[in-house]
Amino acid sequence: MSLSVYIPVYNEQDIILDTLNDLKDYLKKNNIDFELLIVDDFSTDNSKLIVENFCSKNKNAFYFKNTKKGLGASVNLAIQKSKKKYFAIFMSDKSDNLDDLITYYNIINYKNLDAVFGSRFLSDSKIEGYPILKLILNRIFNLIVKILLLSNYNDFTNAFKIYKREVLLSFFPIVSEDFNIFLELPMKTILRLHKYIIIPISWNGRAKGKSKFYIKELGSKYLFTLFYCLLEKILLGKKY
Repeated sequence: MSLSVYIPVYNEQDIILDTLNDLKDYLKKNNIDFELLIVDDFSTDNSKLIVENFCSKNKNAFYFKNTKKGLGASVNLAIQKSKKKYFAIFMSDKSDNLDDLITYYNIINYKNLDAVFGSRFLSDSKIEGYPILKLILNRIFNLIVKILLLSNYNDFTNAFKIYKREVLLSFFPIVSEDFNIFLELPMKTILRLHKYIIIPISWNGRAKGKSKFYIKELGSKYLFTLFYCLLEKILLGKKY
């Protein structure tokens, strides 16, 4: 089996090299056939040079410049460029856990699932350094989505998940333009009745650099994605 790991980058010169080296070493240690897909979202610092230099020394690491600014276009590009069976999203700020990534891969592979969703908010989850305001808004919004979908999942907006690549391709066109892409993918997975399970994961707030998540700018985008996916389900329900 094989794994594509997508890492989105925007002005992460302080931490991106550590993230890529950690990923490379850990995946090799676990004998996984992998590729690293690093998509630069028009960084204005030295991220591009750092990533290009890393890729020049690692044959299974690939640099791409985004075609249109925003995480939506970045994810679209990475899915299309990926060549492995499974596709994982791993954030460049090292907030995601490498052990969880390996667990994702083993579960989706051995259980023949379409996706594995991690939750930072289960009894066995571990979370550190989450800003209080962001946490409160996160819990409220995820509860609303959970109720609307009649789902037992409670962490839709977390980016860190793994999917079958062929399942992601079936979701095209992907309409979300920013962080709301990470809501669209699990919603489509659930609403289209794909096979998935939920596991507890760990999350740590970034130690270096600045978060690119801005609540005021993204609220309307999340609502757009929420209602788009629900409307799609209503209009195309019989198809799925």
